Amino acid sequence: MAFLEMASEEAAVTMVNYYTPVTPHLRSQPVFIQYSNHRELKTDNLPNQASAQAALQAVSAGQSASLALPGAPTSEGTVLPGQSPVLRIIIENLFYPVTLEVLHQIFSKFGAVLKIITFTKNNQFQALLQYADPLNAHYAKMALDGQNIYNACCTLRIDFSKLTSLNVKYNNDKSRDFTRLDLPTGDGQPSLEPPMAAAFGAPGIISSPYAGAAGFAPAIGFPQATGLSVQTVPGALGPLTITSSAVTGRMAIPGASGIPGNSVLLVTNLNPDLVTPHGLFILFGVYGDVHRVKIMFNKKENALVQMADANQAQLAMNHLSGQRLYGKVLRATLSKHQAVQLPREGQEDQGLTKDFSNSPLHRFKKPGSKNFQNIFPPSATLHLSNIPPSVTVDDLKNLFTEAGCSVKAFKFFQKDRKMALIQLGSVEEAIQALIELHNHDLGENHHLRVSFSKSTI
Repeated sequence: MAFLEMASEEAAVTMVNYYTPVTPHLRSQPVFIQYSNHRELKTDNLPNQASAQAALQAVSAGQSASLALPGAPTSEGTVLPGQSPVLRIIIENLFYPVTLEVLHQIFSKFGAVLKIITFTKNNQFQALLQYADPLNAHYAKMALDGQNIYNACCTLRIDFSKLTSLNVKYNNDKSRDFTRLDLPTGDGQPSLEPPMAAAFGAPGIISSPYAGAAGFAPAIGFPQATGLSVQTVPGALGPLTITSSAVTGRMAIPGASGIPGNSVLLVTNLNPDLVTPHGLFILFGVYGDVHRVKIMFNKKENALVQMADANQAQLAMNHLSGQRLYGKVLRATLSKHQAVQLPREGQEDQGLTKDFSNSPLHRFKKPGSKNFQNIFPPSATLHLSNIPPSVTVDDLKNLFTEAGCSVKAFKFFQKDRKMALIQLGSVEEAIQALIELHNHDLGENHHLRVSFSKSTI
C-alpha cells in the first residue's frame, strides 16, 4: 500500500476518475486507487523516503525534459547526435483499423507531431511520423515501442528513420502536414469534414490542438495489463479509449460517444430449429455485452444481435463469422440497423425478440475483469471456472457427454481446482456446449462459467 499526494484536490479527483473505469496494472498486478482520509502527507524521516523522493524527482525531471532544449539528457539515456526527429512505425498483428488520427492521438502525448505519412509495405501497415524535436521522438520510441494499441493486438514497432524531414503533398486520411492546413486532399480523398474535426477535438479525449480519434479510438495496452483509459492528464502517457465498454477493457470517456461503425450485427444462415435468442446471447456474449437479440419472424434463419458498442460488434463478427453452429456455417456482418427494436405491445413475436441489457450474465460489465484478458477465438478446448469442491472429473465429463459432446481430454488446474480445461471433439461441439452449459447450476450456489481457451491439453 502507498499514499500519493497530488498537487490539488482537483488533480486527485481527475486521477481517481481516470482509473475508475478500468483497473490499472503495474507489472501484471492490479492496483486499486481510492481517496485517503489524510489531507496531506508528512514525509520527514520516514524509512525509504530518500528513494521515494529521488524517484519522484526523476519522474518530474523526465516529464519536464520532454519540453526541454534539444539534446537535454533524459532519465533513461541521451539523444544521440544527429538522431532523426522522424520515427518509422510498423503495426504488427493489425486486428483493428489504425488510422492516421489514432497515431496522432497517441504520439502527441510526447510532443508536437508535425507530419504523418501512412502506407502499406510488405503487407504491413506502416507510418512515418515527424516530431518538431529529436528529443520528442526519443521519448516516444522509449515509451511506446512494443506496446499494444489495443490489448493483445496492434503492436507498435518503432525505429528512428534515416529521413530527417517528411515531404507531405496532401492532407487526407493517408498523410497529413499539421503545419500546412492549406494543402489539397489529392486523389479525390476527402479531408475531415469540419463537424468531424470539431468532434475530434472534444474535451476529455486528448489535449492537443489537432486531436483526432477516427475509427476505433485506441487503448494503449501495457504489457499483461488491461487497457487504460485516457483523460487529459498533463505529463501522463494517457492511453486512449473506446466508449462505454471496450474491446478488451471497460474504458469510458464521458461525452465521447459516436464511434464510427455499428453495434448491430446481422447474423445469417442459422439453423431455425435449434437457434434461440438466449443461445445467441450466450455465444455472442463471449465477445461483448449483448443488449438485444431478434430472430426474424418471417425468416428465422436470420437474426439481429445488438452489442454494447461497435468495437464489440466487430470483435464478435471477426471471431464468429464462418464458424459452424448446429450444422450450418454462421455468417455475421454489420447491419444497416442502428438498434434492435422491441415489439410493440400486442404485436405477435413468438418470443423471438429479447432484451438482455440488464442481464446478470454480461461478462464485461465489471471494470478490470479478467474476462477482458481472456478473449480467444472459438476452439475445441473450453476453459471452465467457478467449479465447487464437491464436483469431480467424472461429474463434469458426464455433464458434457449428456450435452452430446465427445470428451477427448480433461484436466483441473493444479493451483486452482475451481478451474479446468476440457477438450471436445470439434470446435462446433465446443460452441454448442458453451451455449448450453455456460451458467449451468452445479449446486452449492455455483454456476459454471465456460469460455474458449487458447490452450490445449
